[in-house]
Amino acid sequence: MNKIKNIAIIPARGGSKRIPRKNIKDFVGKPIITYSIEAALNSEFFDEVMVSTDDIEIAVVARKYGASVPFMRSKLNSNDFATTADVLLEVLEEYKKDGKEFDFVCCIYPTAPFVTSQKLTDSFNLMINKEADSVLPVVKFSYPIQRALRINRKGLLEFIWVENINKRSQDFETAYHDAGQFYWMKAEEFLHNRALITEDTVAFEVSEMEVQDIDNLDDWDLALTKFSYKFNV
Repeated sequence: MNKIKNIAIIPARGGSKRIPRKNIKDFVGKPIITYSIEAALNSEFFDEVMVSTDDIEIAVVARKYGASVPFMRSKLNSNDFATTADVLLEVLEEYKKDGKEFDFVCCIYPTAPFVTSQKLTDSFNLMINKEADSVLPVVKFSYPIQRALRINRKGLLEFIWVENINKRSQDFETAYHDAGQFYWMKAEEFLHNRALITEDTVAFEVSEMEVQDIDNLDDWDLALTKFSYKFNV
């Protein structure tokens, strides 16, 4: 029987605008991308832990902390419109040219300090036990989205779903969103569907205290607060 082969792909583009050099910005004493690299390496789950980047400085940092950067990302997939799926497909195609193919792919975002080797292992096992094509970490919305508001063209507030104005919060179905940390996928199914989430994706629920999307400096500060509380640093 052939050994099952896993690859961790960390997509880290150099062109962050709202937080300059975000992917290698110091986060509690080390570049934030380090947490993703170390979680993958410490899991001892992967035959390859690589960083896909178009940036020389990010490549140097990635290699320093144990990841491989066997090739640089193409210009086509380094612009603002390239999707995560585009980047993963490029990586797998490049490895295939070198005669390397994988059974399972784990995409780990570079600004995900709450990812741990235990989460990577537990989510993988969930995917296998559920016989799913992929697994996605999700977190509950802290407030029912069914009672969401918007600001209309006149600058006035209005309910998006007016039929829910008088409904009780506890009567709404629980809604979740992508935790923005990592994805596990069967490589064959991903190459076929070219999508991270399919009709056969299972949810791996995580706590709101271990999730923080980092798009601006306020997000960064919230991540620091949660991280300090969670890990007592």
